[in-house]
Parts: sequence; structure tokens; C-alpha cells
Amino acid sequence: MRLTGKLDYLEMPATGGTLDRLKAFYSAAFSWSFTDYGPTYSAFSEGLDGGFQADAGEAPAKPLPVLYSEDLEETLGAVENAGGTIVKPIFSFPGGRRFHFVDPAGNEMAVWGE
Repeated sequence: MRLTGKLDYLEMPATGGTLDRLKAFYSAAFSWSFTDYGPTYSAFSEGLDGGFQADAGEAPAKPLPVLYSEDLEETLGAVENAGGTIVKPIFSFPGGRRFHFVDPAGNEMAVWGE
């Protein structure tokens, strides 16, 4: 249910790579599906929660989308096989473990697991 003031959508740039290449990457790495709205926009529906990082040493320069994985090592392999670049290998943090990657358009994202 949509409610006023609640996060509802995450829009990310696709200017660093082709839209088809990004769709292929996320389909291969995470089994995402897409709905195209013309030649320059494609939507996905994959869930959303969020948080803020106030530690300047840990805070990302841009918003950091974080995905979940039941098997971090398997997902890291899928990201690499799909053409993603690992920029922070798996590390522990309070609450679990995660890694960061850059997609074909240059967007940094993270994947976490328990």
C-alpha cells in the first residue's frame, strides 16, 4: 500500500552504459525482470527499504542501493559472471556481511546477507 511520505521508488542512472546491457546484467546476476517504457526507460519492481549512514568514513558519495542475498558467495560469482566489477570484497558489518560492485553503467551497489 502506498502511503504519503514513504519511500516508493528508486530511480538510477543508465547513462554510463546501454539500457540493454544493464537489463542483461541485472537479469543475469539477480533474475530481475523489466517493463520498458519507450527506448530510454525501463522499470523494475524488486522491493525497497532504506537507511542513512552518518559516518563520513563509511558514507557513500551517492545513494547506495543494497540488495539481499541468501548466499553471498554465489551472488558475488553471479555479479562477476554477468560483467559487474567488485569494488569491495565480502566484509563483515554489524548485522551481517556484504560486498559492493559497480554495474556496467558505473552505478555502485551492495549486496548483503546474514
